[in-house]
Amino acid sequence: MNFNKKLTVAVSGAVLLMAGQFALADSTTDIVDALVSKGVLTEEEGKLISKGHETKKKADGTVGFKDGFKINSGDGKSNFSVNGRIQSDYRYFDTGDGAGGSTQGAVNADTFDIRRAYLTAKGNFRNFVNYEATLDGAGSHVLKYYWLETAFSDKVKVRFGQYKMPGSLEQLTSSRFIDFTERDWVASMAPAVNKGIMIHGVPMPGLTYAASYSNGGYLADHGTGTTAETGSGADGKAINGRLTANIAEFMGNKEAIAHIGGWYGHDDSLPTMAAQFLSFRTNARGTVFFSTSATAAYTNPDIDRGGLEFIAAYGPFKASGEVAKMNFSQGGQADKEIQAHYINLSWLATGETYASSYKNGIIDRLTPKNNFTGLDSSGLGAIEFGLRYSKFNGNDWANNQLAPTTGTQASATNVHSWAAGAKWIIDPNTRFLFDYVYTDFGRAITGYNTSSGTTVTTASNSAPYSNEKAINFRAQFDF
Repeated sequence: MNFNKKLTVAVSGAVLLMAGQFALADSTTDIVDALVSKGVLTEEEGKLISKGHETKKKADGTVGFKDGFKINSGDGKSNFSVNGRIQSDYRYFDTGDGAGGSTQGAVNADTFDIRRAYLTAKGNFRNFVNYEATLDGAGSHVLKYYWLETAFSDKVKVRFGQYKMPGSLEQLTSSRFIDFTERDWVASMAPAVNKGIMIHGVPMPGLTYAASYSNGGYLADHGTGTTAETGSGADGKAINGRLTANIAEFMGNKEAIAHIGGWYGHDDSLPTMAAQFLSFRTNARGTVFFSTSATAAYTNPDIDRGGLEFIAAYGPFKASGEVAKMNFSQGGQADKEIQAHYINLSWLATGETYASSYKNGIIDRLTPKNNFTGLDSSGLGAIEFGLRYSKFNGNDWANNQLAPTTGTQASATNVHSWAAGAKWIIDPNTRFLFDYVYTDFGRAITGYNTSSGTTVTTASNSAPYSNEKAINFRAQFDF
């Protein structure tokens, strides 16, 4: 080999080895192939340089992007990633002419809102320890999730910290991937973010389990601080469990989902219920239609709750639903229940399959067949249409236990909701959602006197209303 040839090989090798520090694996291969094809390098020399590059890359690790910026160690046993999401919403409400002066106030105001803004650091250490810390820039709690997990295997993992407890299908599905802009009432009744310990895993493909022991809470996310223990007489704990099976996965059918599951939880000796401690609002994030009053207070109550769920999907068609109830009990008082259920129907008009987005008992990220990349794009992204019917039943609660008993606002206990939605998923990380939600309260919920059963017109509430029409729009990006 002459001097110039040797110099060329040496320089080429040095440049390509440095490229390994920036994880340019594809570019390196292309350059080597080009040099070999032009006769600058022999095939043996090309293989030698490529081998040196791969060895260097393996030793240094890689940096890349796939649904988040990720660093992988050279031995492949550790990784660290930075992820985030932002959901920017617009909400419009129509509760009838003149109802804008009702005491519902801001919740019925047409508004732009940053619904969620998360920044997450998470990773794995030596294929044994998983961890996550998520900052919530739009909520009341700065740290949304912070947990550490020992992963003995995919079959057995033990998690400590603050995270979502086993419960409702829709509650456990990330807000990035739910069917509509807002979750249903079933998800509000289930346990959500709390502090505790959980064992969970996937003992075999298609089967999942989880069991937790944690602080208690009345409704979803109450365990993040709202119902913190107030003393030794109100420091009871919660036990929650969930089990799911995907029969289609057992059968090896990759085009379908046949998911069934259930969850159960028991909260023991919660802090005494305060006024308006149980509160539900419409599925459009509007009117607060159900609130308890001080007369409903239980002293250190117990709560039993549970639900059943299903997903049936084939190709681009999906039906899913849940039914749940929660029971409040305390010695000397009659038990009271709240019940809710919903059913969703969804269709991916662009032909993607829901089975491709199903992962370990929940719906996860959907990848369009062809991403939309701009006005000159040949891809359309994924387009989805959905319908939902929901029912809320709080008939166990007497009028004098709901807030307020007289005046400008009253609670509704038998509520129906219908929603229609369209979703444009332009790529795996970006989507736009448009929902129309109609809620029927069954009776006037402002200006209603629960004692006499009549409506009352006041200066602050000139038009009692019995239904809410809403439009929700969301622009979402996550990585």
